[in-house]
Amino acid sequence: MSKDTFPFSSTSLRALRLEQQYQEWEDARRALAHRRAMSRTPLPRAPRPPPRQQRLQEVRAPPPQVRCRDTAIHNTFMCGDMKGVYAVLKDPAMVNALMETVHDEMVWTPEMGMWTLSSKIKQTSALRLAASRGHTGCVEELLFRGAEVNADPGGSTALHDACAGGHAVCVQLLLSHGADPELLAADGSAPLHLCSCAQSFQCAELLLEGGADINVRMGESRLTPLHIAARRGLEEHVELFLSHGADVLATNQEGETPLNAACAGADRPSEAGRYLRVIQKLLDAGANPRTAGRKQHSPLHNACANCSPRIVDVLLKHGAKAEVANCAEYTPMDCLLQVVEDYPEQQSEAIARSLLNYGAKPVSPKMFKLCVRSPATLEVMLNSYTSIPHCEWMDSLSTEIYEAHRLFFDLVHQRSGQPRSLQHLCRCALRLRFGAQCYSAVSKLDIPSYVRDYLLLCNDGTLQ
Repeated sequence: MSKDTFPFSSTSLRALRLEQQYQEWEDARRALAHRRAMSRTPLPRAPRPPPRQQRLQEVRAPPPQVRCRDTAIHNTFMCGDMKGVYAVLKDPAMVNALMETVHDEMVWTPEMGMWTLSSKIKQTSALRLAASRGHTGCVEELLFRGAEVNADPGGSTALHDACAGGHAVCVQLLLSHGADPELLAADGSAPLHLCSCAQSFQCAELLLEGGADINVRMGESRLTPLHIAARRGLEEHVELFLSHGADVLATNQEGETPLNAACAGADRPSEAGRYLRVIQKLLDAGANPRTAGRKQHSPLHNACANCSPRIVDVLLKHGAKAEVANCAEYTPMDCLLQVVEDYPEQQSEAIARSLLNYGAKPVSPKMFKLCVRSPATLEVMLNSYTSIPHCEWMDSLSTEIYEAHRLFFDLVHQRSGQPRSLQHLCRCALRLRFGAQCYSAVSKLDIPSYVRDYLLLCNDGTLQ
């Protein structure tokens, strides 16, 4: 098409002119390169090595590893479909093939300042898939056909997966075929760290029989298997680990011991009994209830924050300090009062009495508002004073709470600033005199039991 019959803009004409100049330059360069190549003297051929040396230098490259993204094949190993497994393994390369799955995830990109959709590939193997679901026949077939037992595609081995699922027979098969019981995963966890459910007890036994280190540390967290078992409240695991020499005083990165982990994990009232037995075993093995982490948070702080009366009593009887504060200046009593509303059925007043019996100081009246939903706990707090403090805190009571406990709050308001009974003043004097030794000292006094109980109980049902 000519210039006369089609209108070209100035930009189009300039682009055509540049394209023509570039083509002419390229043709000239190729012509020059051809002339130089024709006039250059050819280089002599390299000497051929002797046959013997040539054979020594021949190195066969390993065959490329097969990658499989077929979900149907993945499901064959995950479901333990042996008929399908035999069909897939007709290709020997599938024994150690990489099983890949692609996941789309939203990722924040600082360069673009926005969230973008990114595809991430996760890798595993046929042996890992079968071991994670406990398909013994499939695992055995793969090992028989030469599956690499210590291969860790995706950062973990089949032994890690079998322990996490609590599949003891698969663990035994893998160990008998040379699986390393101390091999660490990409996140630093050993197989023994993954024995973290009740079903994994036999797996832990097999690992220890296979030479696993009982005090192995997990990566940066520095957790031991005993830390994890105590945190999960696994009574049998804790007993097994202690019998094999687990260090009950080992500390993790935060400076916390297994005892602290157990007290922190007991946050469900329905599981308090199981955790109490774990804590008792740790204390009997030499755990120190006074050892706090880097934030000075002790086992007693955790037990009070979980409102666990029996655990608090056990810790106090083994020497836990009732008045020690953490790095935030919170005492165990402060931790208790902050959760009174969350555990209305957990007898928080019993914990408050125990803390006061072992030397805890009376809290500030400003803290009373935290336990207004538990009159029994509030009464314990009031009875720790020689006279009931003034009731400015009652001004913030909601109508609902006041109406629910009208008689109690009216009595508190009536007795505010009034002198207490002589018996109560004697009790306060004894507490002040003996401090943390109050419980043991009063228990040894040659006095009637009902008097001893009165001295040790801050809540006798009245505000005298």
